[in-house]
Amino acid sequence: MSESLDSLAPGSAPSASQVQSSFPSSTPISTPPRIHVFVTVGSTRFDALVHRVLDNDVRAALRARGYSTLVVQCGNSDFDARSFTQEGDIWRRTEDDMTIQVWRFKPSLQEEYERADLIISHAGSGTILDVLRLGKPLIVVPNETLLDNHQEELANALEGLGHLRASTISDLPQAIRTLESTKLMPFPPFNGSRFRELLDEEMGFTAGPGDRS
Repeated sequence: MSESLDSLAPGSAPSASQVQSSFPSSTPISTPPRIHVFVTVGSTRFDALVHRVLDNDVRAALRARGYSTLVVQCGNSDFDARSFTQEGDIWRRTEDDMTIQVWRFKPSLQEEYERADLIISHAGSGTILDVLRLGKPLIVVPNETLLDNHQEELANALEGLGHLRASTISDLPQAIRTLESTKLMPFPPFNGSRFRELLDEEMGFTAGPGDRS
């Protein structure tokens, strides 16, 4: 057993173990990970989704689940930039314990998909396929303003198969709060015909170019 510093004879030098034992043991302080959510509207304009993910209800739901960074790819959508600081093509703001970033386009979204712990997306088939192939938790919000709303049919069919969570604009906070990502079914290894078969057989149509971005 090591001796304390109090037991040293006058003029004696303490050993390394005695010095160490005189201080309480410490536990390294780790910085919590900044859990990351990515929102994308692809090449489309989807004002309602962009406005919704930036509102108080959605941000509160994300914070309640531990998300601390929110990146929004807004495409051609309008949003209120007055509370943001613009740095080149990126709008930023920090509030409470959440960092928010908004930008319009990048040549590729692959890196954003890979970084994300949760993805919230419009229901374009190309975006859905890219995300499901990475095995990322996905909440899909179809654009209900589209005339031929195959997006909603696709989202509902894939939710029925257990691969993702489908939501409306109004129900998005609840979808975030109740998402159980561990219960989502992994998408099968990619087979070019698998997705086409799903589009044809589950929804009874073949996706056109406007549905794939």
